[in-house]
Amino acid sequence: MATPVIAMRDWVHNAAARAILGAALALPYRWRVPFVGWTVSRVVAPLAGWSARVRANVDYAWPDLPQDEKRRLVRRVSENVGRTLIEIYSGDQFIDRIRASKIEGPGVTVLDENRRSNGPMVLVTAHFGNYDVIRGKLSREGHPMAAIYRPMRNAAFQEHYLKAISAIAEPVFPADARGVMAFLHHLKQGGTIGILSDIALTQAPVLSFFGKPAHTPLSAAEWALKYNADLIPVFGIREPDGLSFRIHVSEPIPHSAAEQMMQAYNDEVERITRAYPDQWFWIHKRWKLGEDARKGLSEAEQPPG
Repeated sequence: MATPVIAMRDWVHNAAARAILGAALALPYRWRVPFVGWTVSRVVAPLAGWSARVRANVDYAWPDLPQDEKRRLVRRVSENVGRTLIEIYSGDQFIDRIRASKIEGPGVTVLDENRRSNGPMVLVTAHFGNYDVIRGKLSREGHPMAAIYRPMRNAAFQEHYLKAISAIAEPVFPADARGVMAFLHHLKQGGTIGILSDIALTQAPVLSFFGKPAHTPLSAAEWALKYNADLIPVFGIREPDGLSFRIHVSEPIPHSAAEQMMQAYNDEVERITRAYPDQWFWIHKRWKLGEDARKGLSEAEQPPG
């Protein structure tokens, strides 16, 4: 495979990111994680427009939330994003936290049954807490779990990011035709796959999230149906100390029409976000709509840009 040509701008951005990550990684873990969280929430988020986006999304989807809580979320959401980033790069120290995580919830029995029977599972999660805790923990608990990632535009950054997520657990596959084929082969052979489905793909059907129209990909449900796999929502919840986690495994979503299954997923993500509002990544353009989906909405109903 030919080595990708790296543009000068990408090289500069990657060099800056590596310098920041390197400086942070020189700190003890218990200081490193909150330090990067603080830096992202106080410096990066305002400059990158994340703070404004968090507030706009919360105003749109959860308008009756008290103003004090909205202001708190603007900081806390970006802080969690920063903590998640540096944790992914923290290697064995993060893996130690992963190993110590407890697994709980009504779906744990199904996890155990599938481990004994080598039954295929589609674990569907969200940009919530630290989602890589799930993959790292379950892969070490007897579930051969595969993940899929979307290659980054910055090839220089992609190289070390892939190395970091691969250290947490393998296999990981790129979201291209060959990668998806290998990913599904893993599922077909009785393995477990994990997928983040709280993304706005404008070619996907419009379902509901927080009572607002939101494009939601159906792939997780379609794969569960095709390979007769359990579709189970699962979340890596950050504990109050900010450094440790527990994994919540929800009830499996019953097989039905793919759209109905993914609406149940959206409802479960909403439920856990309402319980832990600062842990969902409100920085995402979750309610971004395609042109056709926008046509039937009034000006007041239009989602944030």
